Amino acid sequence: MNKSEIAKLEAYLRRVFGNDTIGVRPQARKDDSAEVYIGEEFIGVLYRDEDEGELSWNFTMAILEMDVEGA
Repeated sequence: MNKSEIAKLEAYLRRVFGNDTIGVRPQARKDDSAEVYIGEEFIGVLYRDEDEGELSWNFTMAILEMDVEGA
């Protein structure tokens, strides 16, 4: 993903979730994904998917049992 694409995705996520601390950062040596943070807390990965000329992104967030139990 290039800088422009990452900026658009970051703005979209901030708008949808109403949180200006969401950040999207490129992954080293990978051009098809980026990391998503809230502040400095890593929360998931955005994957770029282009199939038959259609472009989409998939957001994957793992939730650990110990995090849920501590809530």
